[in-house]
Order: sequence, then C-alpha cells, then structure tokens
Amino acid sequence: MTIEVMNESGMDVDLRMLSQLARFVMDTMRVHPQAELCIKAVDEPTIAELNQQWMDKQGPTDVLAFPMDELRPGRVGEEPEEGVLGDLVLSPAVARRQAEDRVLAGHAGYTAEAELELLVTHGVLHLLGYDHAEPEEHAVMFGLQDELLAQWRARGA
Repeated sequence: MTIEVMNESGMDVDLRMLSQLARFVMDTMRVHPQAELCIKAVDEPTIAELNQQWMDKQGPTDVLAFPMDELRPGRVGEEPEEGVLGDLVLSPAVARRQAEDRVLAGHAGYTAEAELELLVTHGVLHLLGYDHAEPEEHAVMFGLQDELLAQWRARGA
C-alpha cells in the first residue's frame, strides 16, 4: 500500500499515526495491498475553499473524501481490486474545535488526536463507498467506524 501523508495545515499533526491508522483501516477492509491513498492536512481557508468548490457548502469542514477508482472493500475468498483509493483532506483546526466541543459535552479526556483518528477512519470508509445520507446507511457506516476505531485503539493498549 502506498499512503502519502502531507501537512500543509500549519499545525502539529502526527503524520506517522495517520498513515498507520489508514493502513490499518485499509487492511481490515481488505483493500488491495497495492492501493494508493493520499491524506493531506490543510488550514481552514483551504478546506473552506474545497468545501465550497466540491460540496457547494459554505465554511470549513472537518474532512473531505475524493474517491478515484471507486474501490470497494474486498470480500473473503475474492481478490480485491487494485487501484487508487483516492484523497482525504483533513482540517486539524476543525478537529481540535470538535474535540473541545466533545469535552464540553461530557466526553472528558477526548483529544484532537482522537478526533483526527475518527476523521481518517470516516474518510477512508467514504472512499470505499460508504455513506450516511439515509438512516440505514448511517447505522452501517457509523457502526463499522466505531468497530474499526475500537480495534485500532485496542492495539495500542
């Protein structure tokens, strides 16, 4: 797997962790071992511009996913498709604010790093074709996201 991670956000970001997490999610979802992914951390003006350009939404967002070859999770017993998974664009500044909001909402000890972990996992699932527009899709995607994050975090314990 080729995972390129860049930080153009002006903030301190653990690029190694983001790469390792993306690899873990892709491995767990049985993405082809030769698949490619690019993760870019950017500042708020950049992600706001991309959000306007591609999603027709105003203001900065936390993560944007740009799929390339429409790869899907591999199935047991089948060879996964080879290709470029796509690009993830993250905003560490938005992630930090969201983490602070979670702490204020009662999730003591929640960190910006934990929020970035969530955003990378969420973004990779979007690149693999998962969505959350409908209640059924939401339940599937967020359930899978929670499972992946629990497995990831259990590895570090």
